Amino acid sequence: MSELHNLFLPCPRGLEPALAAEMQALKSPTLRTGKEVPSGVPARGTLEDVMRLNLHSRIASRVLLRLGHAPVEQADDVYRLALKMPWERWFAPDQTLRVDVTADHSPLESLHFAALRAKDGVCDRFRMRGMARPDVDREQPDVRVHLHLGATEALLYLDTSGEPLFKRGWRTAHGEAPLKENLAAGLLALSGWTPQAVLFDPLCGAGTLVVEAAQMACNLAPGLGRGFGFERLRGFGVQAWQDIRRAALAARRAAQAPIFAADIDPRMVELTRANAQRAGVEAVVQVKQGDVMDAVPPVQLQPGQAGHLVTNPPYAERIEAKGREAEEFLPRLGDVLKQRFTGWNAALLLADLQADRALRLKPARRHVVYNGPIECRLFTFQLVAGRPPRKAAAGAGAGD
Repeated sequence: MSELHNLFLPCPRGLEPALAAEMQALKSPTLRTGKEVPSGVPARGTLEDVMRLNLHSRIASRVLLRLGHAPVEQADDVYRLALKMPWERWFAPDQTLRVDVTADHSPLESLHFAALRAKDGVCDRFRMRGMARPDVDREQPDVRVHLHLGATEALLYLDTSGEPLFKRGWRTAHGEAPLKENLAAGLLALSGWTPQAVLFDPLCGAGTLVVEAAQMACNLAPGLGRGFGFERLRGFGVQAWQDIRRAALAARRAAQAPIFAADIDPRMVELTRANAQRAGVEAVVQVKQGDVMDAVPPVQLQPGQAGHLVTNPPYAERIEAKGREAEEFLPRLGDVLKQRFTGWNAALLLADLQADRALRLKPARRHVVYNGPIECRLFTFQLVAGRPPRKAAAGAGAGD
């Protein structure tokens, strides 16, 4: 398993540097992290590195193992590339297959047809060697092949992850407009929070941010509760995988600082508790019901200890908001942060690219991050004593 393979780890746009840092933190002597590109990080590594990346990466969406690439002008070029790849090295003809396709400025008119030609090439490779053609299963395939079409070339990968890596296995239900787990992990990395600091999410929803943070604080590998595509591929040693999992289980530690969550909706409070329990961190995350406008620091910071408020407030592109309450939300939230969280750090993910103006706070950093197709900013703030709260708008009650 010492052979080096070309790998690609896709991730949400804006998190590429955080993913590269995460990969380097594995400290594998055989893993070579490449230069980040939009929406991912290339690498070279062994099959054991592939297993470790699947198990430990919080930010990657998948771990793709590149088999080959070739110039492409038409769909038959994809077929010829697929026909040349040694698929029999990686799986048997009685295993089911699925081909997924992505593209970036591809000259091909039909991505669906290109994927069909890739599938034909894979199947004909087996048939030409006297074996049966693999069947296609779109829902639960044994093997996933990934075709990427660029402006001038096609690349073929084996998907070693199976289901996307953000599917950790602990979230069976979620709130409205949830964060994906790998985006939440990336936001925590960009926010500056570390497991030594107190964390508070006062708009926790289903608890994705705090559950991810709690697992990080306990050094729990995100993939311990799920399976992976490489377990159905040839070449990945069963004993090596068992050893890697065993080492990850033994690495669990106690959290060093408390993690707090709150939400105004009692259903979200219960959902956060349930998700934390399924993730094995129910003893770490302290959840209560509460309105963010009434939020206060959940604990007094110890000398030298940092506090981080990290949250994903609702915004119009995700949840339709109307009326004065929506218009006043960010200004009122800014007042809460300035008046009650002096000395804390804050990080807010917002789709309003000028939201700092409504908050009346000067950001320390603005990180460009994409929540799916929505371009957002993660604003980070170092909170200092501010001016008195704004007066309530005429006709608005004190509790509005």
